[in-house]
Amino acid sequence: MAKKKAKATKKKATKKAAKKATKKAATKKAAKKTTKKAAKKTTKKAAKKKTKRKPNAAFMKPLTPSSALAAVIGTQSIPRTQVVKKLWAYIKKNNLQDPKNKRNILADSKLKSVFGKNSVSMFEMTKIVSKHLS
Repeated sequence: MAKKKAKATKKKATKKAAKKATKKAATKKAAKKTTKKAAKKTTKKAAKKKTKRKPNAAFMKPLTPSSALAAVIGTQSIPRTQVVKKLWAYIKKNNLQDPKNKRNILADSKLKSVFGKNSVSMFEMTKIVSKHLS
């Protein structure tokens, strides 16, 4: 009779262990489903359509250069960005950068009339050039 009781308690113990294992598996599956759903939601938010950037209209507005600046870059009306680009092309073509400090520009006769001095820093150049545009 003792053997029968021992077998019965073993069966109950294994049934309880099996129930616990199925409960754990069920909770793990539920957790996986919720994390997958959360991951799908975040990917949908990240995949929004990208709108094309519009150029700044004021930045691209054609400006007419003064007579002193026109001697360097030409007489046609062009945006400020292109004015600076043409100035740098002129500076590099004529080797007007200071060899010791490339940030400084050594003015030749044409640039001296624009800058008003012999040497100008590249940051100061854009400030001075804006006075010659209208």
